[in-house]
Amino acid sequence: MLAVLRNRTYRHLFGAQVIALTGTGLATVALGLLAYRIAGADAGAVLGTALAIKMVAYVTVAPVATAVLGALPRRAVLVALDLVRAGVAVTLPFVDQVWQVFVLIFVLQSASAAFTPIFQAAIPDVLPDEREYTRAVTLSRMAYDLEGLLSPSLAAGLLLLMSSNNLFLGTSIGFVASALLVVSVVVPHPKPVSRKGSLYTATTRGIRIYFATPRLRGLLAVHLAAAAAGSMVIVNTVAYVRDVLGRGESSVGVALAFNGVGSLVAALLLPRLLDRVSDRAVVVRAAVALAAVLFAGATFATLLGGWHWQGLLVLWVLIGAGCSLALTPGARLIRRSSRPDDRPALFAADFALSHACWLLCYPVAGWIASVANMPTAFLVLGTVTAMAAYAAFRLWPDHDPEEVEHEHHDLEADHDHLHDAELVGSGWRHAHEFHIDDHHERWPR
Repeated sequence: MLAVLRNRTYRHLFGAQVIALTGTGLATVALGLLAYRIAGADAGAVLGTALAIKMVAYVTVAPVATAVLGALPRRAVLVALDLVRAGVAVTLPFVDQVWQVFVLIFVLQSASAAFTPIFQAAIPDVLPDEREYTRAVTLSRMAYDLEGLLSPSLAAGLLLLMSSNNLFLGTSIGFVASALLVVSVVVPHPKPVSRKGSLYTATTRGIRIYFATPRLRGLLAVHLAAAAAGSMVIVNTVAYVRDVLGRGESSVGVALAFNGVGSLVAALLLPRLLDRVSDRAVVVRAAVALAAVLFAGATFATLLGGWHWQGLLVLWVLIGAGCSLALTPGARLIRRSSRPDDRPALFAADFALSHACWLLCYPVAGWIASVANMPTAFLVLGTVTAMAAYAAFRLWPDHDPEEVEHEHHDLEADHDHLHDAELVGSGWRHAHEFHIDDHHERWPR
């Protein structure tokens, strides 16, 4: 798997990603402490609002920013966005009003929402071979998982040596280091894209292509399944471990770490699995397995009056593994379903739509657990996961070839043309044409 790091450009870009992720992890811990310093007992509400702002920025900003910035030189854009994030991070320790925190968080997360899809769209051009790209995607997933496991521990160690404000300084240094690594390599320029329509047309292009591609509609359903299962862990771990099991704060970290370990192990096994099994088989079955795990959680929690500590750890490991298996192949599917000039728009669409699923599931998970109980939360989220898995099964054609023959039809300037590669995943063997504009849709049958 590490063989892909022999590619100097990818090695530097991956290093930039890891350093920026570490800085973001430190900032998350520091943000909680900053909220407590400013708001005291209301720190939870401040932090919760800040995280909601993060999700809203991810959902709304990514498509717009990609439409505006996607055709510009990638290296310059990525470096500029890293420097914006560094500037915000170094400013946060000096704020003393809640509204200032919210404004800066929105700017910070907007820069991240613009950075991530452009970064993701560059990697397939750096590693055109699909086997190498699969390993690169797996490494990225592992980086996310390791950040979740190690950043809190790193932050705790640093807090023994410095004040919480210095964690923001560390975040800023991380973003600057990320920018320097990006500067040190030649990042492939984006393919030229015709932009004869309005900004609205350019902004919604990726989402319209996404919904027009059957395998990507299935992928969106899988995103919802993973969000429903993952929200159970992220939202309810603290309350369940502390209030139901009566364990200490360290046990919360252990439970979340077990979830991360499950995700990490699954990510390590995934490249070899995808060499032998189709993406659809892995992704859809992982979504079904997540539903089964949640239903098992609801059943045993009801019969036994709640999960015991060891049972909770097993459950969290399985959810982590299921989410990793369901989500990691997504980048391969987007790469396979697009031409290079549309890739940034599609990655931005996937980024926005997947985070919209999390934005929906977070409050559902918390509200049901608070109003009813944990078994009910397991049951409801399990039902959402099962319905999403069934939708993925129906939306994603069983016959999903790598390539199909298509006729290429040019459209008028005010139309979007969904071309060959975008419809690779459709499973249609016959030639077709596909037109979308504001007035009509013609679907091949």
